[in-house]
Amino acid sequence: MPGIDKLPIEETLEDSPQTRSLLGVFEEDATAISNYMNQLYQAMHRIYDAQNELSAATHLTSKLLKEYEKQRFPLGGDDEVMSSTLQQFSKVIDELSSCHAVLSTQLADAMMFPITQFKERDLKEILTLKEVFQIASNDHDAAIHRYSRLSKKRENDKAKYEVTEDVYTSRKKQHQTMMHYFCALNTLQYKKKIALLEPLLGYMQAQISFFKMGSENLNEQLEEFLTNIGTSVQNVRREMDSDVETMQQTIEDLEIASDPLYVPDPDPTKFPVNRNLTRKAGYLNARKSSILQAESKKDHEEWICTINNISKQIYLSENPEETAARVNQSALEAVTPSPSFQQRHESLRPVGQSRPSTARTSSSGSLGSESTNLAALSLDSLVAPDTPIQFDIISPVCEDQPGQGKASGQGGRRTNPFGESGGGTKSETEDSILHQLFIVRFLGSMEVKSDDNPDVVYETMRQILAARAIHNIFRMTESHLLVTCDCLKLIDPQTQVTRLTFPLPSVVLYATHQENKRLFGFVLRISGGRSESHLSSICYIFESNNEGEKICDSVGLAKQIALHAELDRRASEKQKEIERVKEKQQKELSKQKQIEKDLEEQSRLIAASSRPNQASSEGQFVVLSSSQSEESDLGEEGKKRESEA
Repeated sequence: MPGIDKLPIEETLEDSPQTRSLLGVFEEDATAISNYMNQLYQAMHRIYDAQNELSAATHLTSKLLKEYEKQRFPLGGDDEVMSSTLQQFSKVIDELSSCHAVLSTQLADAMMFPITQFKERDLKEILTLKEVFQIASNDHDAAIHRYSRLSKKRENDKAKYEVTEDVYTSRKKQHQTMMHYFCALNTLQYKKKIALLEPLLGYMQAQISFFKMGSENLNEQLEEFLTNIGTSVQNVRREMDSDVETMQQTIEDLEIASDPLYVPDPDPTKFPVNRNLTRKAGYLNARKSSILQAESKKDHEEWICTINNISKQIYLSENPEETAARVNQSALEAVTPSPSFQQRHESLRPVGQSRPSTARTSSSGSLGSESTNLAALSLDSLVAPDTPIQFDIISPVCEDQPGQGKASGQGGRRTNPFGESGGGTKSETEDSILHQLFIVRFLGSMEVKSDDNPDVVYETMRQILAARAIHNIFRMTESHLLVTCDCLKLIDPQTQVTRLTFPLPSVVLYATHQENKRLFGFVLRISGGRSESHLSSICYIFESNNEGEKICDSVGLAKQIALHAELDRRASEKQKEIERVKEKQQKELSKQKQIEKDLEEQSRLIAASSRPNQASSEGQFVVLSSSQSEESDLGEEGKKRESEA
């Protein structure tokens, strides 16, 4: 083939510098061919992968269109026109998928196979021969170097023979390898052209075949079908644009009309409360377990009126609104303002728990004003002067059993406040029906002299805040306060480790600041010193996120639940004790009856054994059971022993 450069194979034995230089040119050309063909292979492989993905995606699309009629859309209904249209599309797309699959097969055979063969076989052969030729050349150079170092003055026939043999063997091997290498490099010039043209030819032939199959499938009937579908799509688009325009106008009108309604609590003069409703839809906020909160005062009153009207079964009448209007006055009288949570909580508190009630209900007025109780008691009787203040949480307060131990004067085990609580306490806390979590910051604590007056909490707040201001202490330890029916827990927000545990029975007093509702505190009665019988009181002060009253309400609710649980437990124990007494009495009665029965049986046996002669003379016989005979024998032996005694 004209225009093809070749390496002279006949000059391989001479191995001149010119031949080596020409070999370097051919090797450089082979490297360039290898790099280019690798890039072309990657490009053609992307075409092949894309065609395979297109074939698979087309087949999946056809499959999904076939399954459309099996889908159940909530708003779609049974659209037979859409189902039949998609079925027709599915058939056409399935035929196209078959054409794409044929094209993928043709690309694999006609395009990818030739270029892959050239890359994996021919180029690797060149690299292998190059490595073998390099090794043979190195061996030949080493043999020539050894031959040239032979001594001419002291010739050694054996050494000369060995070196000469090495030169002969290495030169022969180099010559043979070089000839095969030159032949492969010369052949590469032809294979390069074939490897470039054959895959392209196969690619074009596969595409032409694909287009021919497409022209055969796309007939006039299909074109008419596509035209009709295009017209339908345009009609749907025009209908959608008209509907969107109408909705946009409606939105603008509603925005203008609803502007005053965006306020959470609209003016009742402009939007009066409709008290005649028998049906209302909306949302209420859930508060604890049975308290609901409306968004505005208007919604609040309408919800109450609606519920009252429904409870009166007004909706069953012929004209519910007129009936509701007639009973509106009575409904207004029935809907009295609901008492606050604190009032209902205080009304349920027993007499024995009245001290915390005093702390909560007396939280009106200012901290600086003197109450009537404070007038009778000096500040020294509440908090001792020069009492040390603890500004950080380090002292452990934890009991093995809530309601027992140090709070009640009995011995208790102190645990590490920075560790986990005991297994029993954990299970009781998890079983508690009340779990409320608040974010609090510890301000300080100090020992107090009294725990029966809320002024103790107020005075402790004053002294701790004053001490913090004097000593420039602004850092506060933030914790999570968990309120349960058993205890109060301070939990580390980061590690969820319990810092402190306050048994609920030991919390004897709690109150909020009279002006700053973020501040609250409680008094804990614990046993202190070496004597467990000595009780001391410590007041703990915290800052919350405007939840001081909620926390106190939660503590009061927890104590109320704990009280009812204790009463139920005592009643249950009393009932069990009564049942145990009845069972014991029943057992005693049964035992007494059994003893009487045994005595009667023994008396009858004794009487029967005392008349043996009379029974035999009259021809009468008394038949005794084996047990009775044994008992009679025992009775006779007993009598004999008594007579012997």
